[in-house]
Amino acid sequence: MAYTESNMLPLGTTAPDFELPNPATGKTLRLQDIPTGNATVVMFLCNHCPYVLYVNPEIVRIVDEYTPHGVSFVGINSNDAETHPDDAPDKMPEHARTVGYNFPYLYDESQGVARAYDAACTPDFYVFDSERRLVYRGQLDPSRPKRNPVPSTGEDLRAAIDAVLNKQPAPAVQRPSGGCNIKWKTDH
Repeated sequence: MAYTESNMLPLGTTAPDFELPNPATGKTLRLQDIPTGNATVVMFLCNHCPYVLYVNPEIVRIVDEYTPHGVSFVGINSNDAETHPDDAPDKMPEHARTVGYNFPYLYDESQGVARAYDAACTPDFYVFDSERRLVYRGQLDPSRPKRNPVPSTGEDLRAAIDAVLNKQPAPAVQRPSGGCNIKWKTDH
């Protein structure tokens, strides 16, 4: 497991479009199928990463707390399932049920969506406003297993979402997320 930090896509970037399968439903979901509402949060996640596993309970709390306020959430798994079979699409629905994901959890087999978002690690978080312009990218909070094993509060992501909901500027200081590197295919 190589510790990797976010690449920090430029603020103001329009959310890159995608069309990805949802292994739980067998249907394909496009970005435009996700309600714009007040904000959209795109999260790069996977089933096996200890950094994701450490913060999963807080991710679920944030989704439950902010969905009623017009915030949409989507998770994307871009890991190579050949080298990391625990992240295979057939294992994603059970993982999502086990950890309590109540948002679409999509599979990016080509890894093109991860490249479009300049995602580098799991977890990696992107907050877009109602016009799908990037206002935040980076960490959920400073918690990291072993590196900073404090309880996960989601303070950074919460501050960004709250700013969007309150029509305020996003936090000026945005720290990169850190976790496992995306498991790129060897023909990357």
